[in-house]
Amino acid sequence: MIREIERKGLPGLVMLLLLIAAVALAVVLVIRSADYPVNVPGVVTGILLFIVAMMGMGGLTIVNPNEARVLILFGRYSGSLVKDGFWWVNPFVVKKKISRRVRNFETTKLKVNDNHSNPIEIAAVVVWRVVDTAEALFEVDDYENYVHVQSESAVRTLASRYPYDAHTGDSIALSSHQTEVSHDLLTEVQERLGKAGVQVTEARITHLAYAPEIASAMLQRQQASAIIAARFKIVEGAVGMVENALEMLSQRNIVQLDPERRAAMVSNLLVVLCSERGSQPVVNAGSLY
Repeated sequence: MIREIERKGLPGLVMLLLLIAAVALAVVLVIRSADYPVNVPGVVTGILLFIVAMMGMGGLTIVNPNEARVLILFGRYSGSLVKDGFWWVNPFVVKKKISRRVRNFETTKLKVNDNHSNPIEIAAVVVWRVVDTAEALFEVDDYENYVHVQSESAVRTLASRYPYDAHTGDSIALSSHQTEVSHDLLTEVQERLGKAGVQVTEARITHLAYAPEIASAMLQRQQASAIIAARFKIVEGAVGMVENALEMLSQRNIVQLDPERRAAMVSNLLVVLCSERGSQPVVNAGSLY
């Protein structure tokens, strides 16, 4: 793989002054040599000096902050000017400008299947910058298009790895675990773009929704799943409260309960604690038997 090699050019202002002086000297030499009798060697020298000086002007280049110039000499990579300023390099090199500024883009809304095979719509924003100009220019054909295509591929892979929703505490879902999902997306995109000399600084989901054809059905499913999860939590808490109440009654010797009365108390307490509406007490003036 081609790696970036930092090159330093000669000070551009100094070389510009020298080239201007060479052009002036060439003009003076041609004018003086053209006087009768004509000094042919002087004229030829002046013309050649003028041509060389004008060709040397082609080596002047300006590198703006957070930009670079990739130098290519006769089809071979010669190095990269990465330090901003006014420089002079070999006038025969081809200078390719590459921006090293931070850039970002948002992927199109992709329609993919999640981990549970539910069709969803997903989009993400990717923040990136070029860190190796040689890899970006020579390892891939069009590094900007490569970034876009590979980022969308990474989003598709991520969406198929996790479910849209999850109601268990130990599972990661796209809709509820933004930090974990964003970190995984960043890793996935960076692995794909590393060979293009690109560093990904941030990647996060910006749009997430069920596909329109199943949105209403999945909303009902979400509501049912939420109700089941809530009822499970309520029952779990109610059983703990009943257990605690029976234990306290037994420890403090408030009342002695046989198995049948204990079962009746457990049933009554669970009805009261798990009911969605306020319970109406019924006073029993007689015996349980």
